[in-house]
Amino acid sequence: MTESRTYDIQHVEGGKPIKLWTRGVPVDEKAHEQLRKAAQMPFVFKHVAAMPDVHVGIGATVGSVIPTKGAVIPAAVGVDIGCGMMAARTSLTASDLPDNLEGIRSAIEQAVPHGRSVGRGQRDHGSWGAPPVEIVDAWATLVERFDRITAKYPRFKNTNQLTHLGTLGTGNHFIELCLDTEQRVWIMLHSGSRGVGNAIGTFFIELAKQDMRKWFINLPDEDLAYFPEGTHHFNDYVEAVEWAQDFAALNRRMMMTNVIRALRSQIAKPFDAELEAVNCHHNYVTRENHFGQNVLVTRKGAVRAAKGTMGIIPGSMGAKSFIVRGLGNAESFESCSHGAGRVMSRSQAKKLVSLDEHIADTAGVECRKDESVIDETPKAYKPIEAVMAAQADLVEIVHTLKQVVCVKG
Repeated sequence: MTESRTYDIQHVEGGKPIKLWTRGVPVDEKAHEQLRKAAQMPFVFKHVAAMPDVHVGIGATVGSVIPTKGAVIPAAVGVDIGCGMMAARTSLTASDLPDNLEGIRSAIEQAVPHGRSVGRGQRDHGSWGAPPVEIVDAWATLVERFDRITAKYPRFKNTNQLTHLGTLGTGNHFIELCLDTEQRVWIMLHSGSRGVGNAIGTFFIELAKQDMRKWFINLPDEDLAYFPEGTHHFNDYVEAVEWAQDFAALNRRMMMTNVIRALRSQIAKPFDAELEAVNCHHNYVTRENHFGQNVLVTRKGAVRAAKGTMGIIPGSMGAKSFIVRGLGNAESFESCSHGAGRVMSRSQAKKLVSLDEHIADTAGVECRKDESVIDETPKAYKPIEAVMAAQADLVEIVHTLKQVVCVKG
């Protein structure tokens, strides 16, 4: 590895270099291997950028920024299209919160469908049974474009879209109440495009693989299958993914509305709810100009950090989180990490971390403390302070938050 001032450079035989903002944080060798395979794709522009939370994903590494010219790799966006964060500062302070926060957590859990239940003839409790009027009205702003997509791909009609709008999901998705260093109360949440986005992502990744087989194109990894620009499938994918990204942003917006309402049901004192608000994707594709050229940028587990742009970098459910302002670092394609990044797979965490350790590591947080959330326990993630130190030239910290309530799916 050649060292430079703020990041490390890995040169890839037959490919573009990889620039890694990973000093002081662990990176799995399998993640390095995935990055090298992505860097070998012929249409990658300049280099691949790896964020400090980088870890193995399907096809493309989570925590990677892959700029391309003339093609798009659906797996470099992933299946949770438009997944991202939203945070809003309220006018409340810590002293306005009740001593026991269980009632607030319960009210949030009732206000926002979360989790997932599967069974013959039973409704998934993570979706709406009968969506409320405001959810139906919000869906109406998306339905015309969705109808255009389903006219070409009828399979997407049969997905959870309306019933998932304004819902949390499972895994690493969460809703939190946090305090900043001035003891001001923030609401923060993390989710994406839910069932419909997953269906779109999964379908187009498979369609790209079929195209590669049809054209006898050999790839370093089949999951790096791509659509060349100008083809019908490229245009259809970009249209569908942009729609899913808009769905994801609206999903977070509707959840925030319902969390604010839940908070008002528990706190008698009137309060303003969005004095500062940020809503940002971290799994998406967009057209941007870098190094004087127009390129497609896929960020999978990475946030846009253009100069002055606000972003959110959450820690694990027992750690700090950060509201940040981008420094516009050209070498990272104006990007930063999307969180702490995993150091254990979900199955490893369940094997290696005890319930007592999970309870100790989430002390002071009103959250679930049972076996079924151990895959999300703090020890499953990289230390967020080390992640932030590794990207000090990508973002500046504006607010440091610590959660006091955490709702998991």
